[in-house]
Amino acid sequence: MPRMTRFVMARRRLVALVWVVLALAGAWAASGISDALSQSFDAPGRPAFEANERIVRAYGSGGTISPIVLVARPEEGRDVRDQDVRDELREAVERVAGAVPGSRAVSSSGATGEGLDSADGRASVAYVFPPVGRPAPDENPQALAAARKAAAGTEVGGRPLAVTGIEALTDDSGGGGGAGLLIETLVGGLGALIVLAWVFSSALAFVPLVVAAVSILTTFLLLRALAALTEVSFVVQFLIALIGLGIAIDYSLLVVFRWREERAAGREGPAAVEAAMRTAGRAVAVSGVTVGIGLLALVVVPVPFIRSIGFGGLLIPIVSVLAALTLLPVLLLGVGERLDRRWAARHAGTQDAGQGHAGRDATVSPRWIRWAALVVRRRWIAATAGLLVLLVLAGVATTLRPGQPTVDSLSAGGDARSALRHLERHGLGTGAITPIEVLTTSGAAGDVERELRETSGIRGVVSPTAPAWRRGDAALTVALPSQDSASDRGRETLDRVRDAAGKEDFGGRVGGPAAQDRDLTEAIYASFPVMVLLIAVITFALLARALRSVVLPIKAILLNVLSVGSSFGIVVLVWQQGGGSELLGGVPATGSITTWVPLAIFAFLYGLSMDYEVFILSRVREEYDRTGSTDEAVIEGLGRTGRLVTSAALVLFLAFVALGAAPNTEIRILATGLAAGILLDATVVRARVVPALVTLFGKANWWLPAPLARRWGPR
Repeated sequence: MPRMTRFVMARRRLVALVWVVLALAGAWAASGISDALSQSFDAPGRPAFEANERIVRAYGSGGTISPIVLVARPEEGRDVRDQDVRDELREAVERVAGAVPGSRAVSSSGATGEGLDSADGRASVAYVFPPVGRPAPDENPQALAAARKAAAGTEVGGRPLAVTGIEALTDDSGGGGGAGLLIETLVGGLGALIVLAWVFSSALAFVPLVVAAVSILTTFLLLRALAALTEVSFVVQFLIALIGLGIAIDYSLLVVFRWREERAAGREGPAAVEAAMRTAGRAVAVSGVTVGIGLLALVVVPVPFIRSIGFGGLLIPIVSVLAALTLLPVLLLGVGERLDRRWAARHAGTQDAGQGHAGRDATVSPRWIRWAALVVRRRWIAATAGLLVLLVLAGVATTLRPGQPTVDSLSAGGDARSALRHLERHGLGTGAITPIEVLTTSGAAGDVERELRETSGIRGVVSPTAPAWRRGDAALTVALPSQDSASDRGRETLDRVRDAAGKEDFGGRVGGPAAQDRDLTEAIYASFPVMVLLIAVITFALLARALRSVVLPIKAILLNVLSVGSSFGIVVLVWQQGGGSELLGGVPATGSITTWVPLAIFAFLYGLSMDYEVFILSRVREEYDRTGSTDEAVIEGLGRTGRLVTSAALVLFLAFVALGAAPNTEIRILATGLAAGILLDATVVRARVVPALVTLFGKANWWLPAPLARRWGPR
């Protein structure tokens, strides 16, 4: 590290020029990045994905995209089964379908077993299956807008024809709104500046922001290149902008804090920068690698968009580390002392860095020294209380249900919600919003229809014979479940439909969004244990080498897993159970958590929280080597890093709050998990549990097998 720092400082103008050029190119790349990213959530090789591919290839509609649901609600005294009302509905459906080119539609014909009409005659449901959208294949906002326009002013049975469905409900909830990515980043940056101004009390607060801005723009440049080579999920742009902001500032904080400390010890100019990089720079490198591992481990998941989050997200710590190790030393050497002159003048004569926490070193926080001393004295209470909080929340996390949110949670109000309530009141239920498409041959269509009508949980089956539903030897049948396909009972019904349609004599393929989401969930979480094991093994190897201990890495990994599990518990309470979903997203309890979100929370939060572990334990290890006392090392280490970790966590928390302004509910859920997790980790885990456990383990913390000690040499 010292050699690299000297190399950078000797060529500081060239280094600065390179980063300026990269940032300018990154600004260009960021301006059009959205169009280069994918909004697909495919799971190649899975049965539902293949079925939907065949449906879209043969029909050009349906499959991955939910149907537009039309609801007839005749006035009092009229019945949907009356022939005149049925004719009005058929004409209205044809009008709506005509406004959506490439769609196919079906409405009630009055035949037995269709399940499209309510038993009391007060409601009838019809479907328009739109063509897949661009760029997101599971959405077609243009088709929805056209359908709503065509349905407006159209009456069936004396009352307006209503439009609902998954996309309509989401649209009514405000799912298409939200702040833009640039606004979110600026809000996060403003919050970070406020925190940094409080931390540094000088113009030095701008240095971490400059490093973060350059890191983010450079990462967007690399992302643009990566997107030209392979499919990259749109989620990555949010992560780069806001998680990149937090990580880059975190790393800058660690280095700048240590630089101040070295200056307090009497070093100036290049000597202070080199001394800071020798210790803090090494910790930054270890932290960056750890964050990168958490993201890179996503590539073991056999789902393209999850892998793309891993590859794309990996760019964030790589660029942030490079900026902290090259650009930051140049800035500190060039303008650092001038920007920090006010703080240095105010604390002149108070520096006594060599006397431990008893001295008058202005870089040590007296409050954190007192707090650390209290934790050391009350180690059993601190460890027990902290672990109890984590275990309770982790216990709640065991009820987490990955999958699409239930239909009822998609919107709290609006016309689409009113139409859904009408269906529920008159016995058609939420299952009417999530029909199941079954692709089979024309010869087997009749047998499949009869088999599905005898399947438990299916209210009705429609197998149209119009040309729009029969293409060559292919035939489509629609099964109407009694329950929402995202609910537990709905999932059981979906399994029975698959068993019935997939019989050897039928060869049916079950498609639709619900089936694809079910397969996506299984594809993602079947690889989850492998991913966790891979992360744990590599993290252990890195931390054991960095901390020269085998006990500390094991504790760090276990605490990190417990910390992430606690954040899952908060997500369950807030979103799945609805404790804060109305406040944060304007929707009722989701009933489940969007399939990919828990995996992304784990990958990012594991790495981010490990940052704080490395920050604290690296300094504790340094102090232990100096004093030989574990208690003294914990007090001094936390006294010098506690304010740093708290500030870094607050910056990340504000970045995640800004991320919560994204238009998508799933991004808001992700932001909640990350924000709550990082705050919990900094306040409960790192400020209480970690120091308490280190003091409880005493000298056992530092045990390292003799062969490893000889191989790695002295620290």
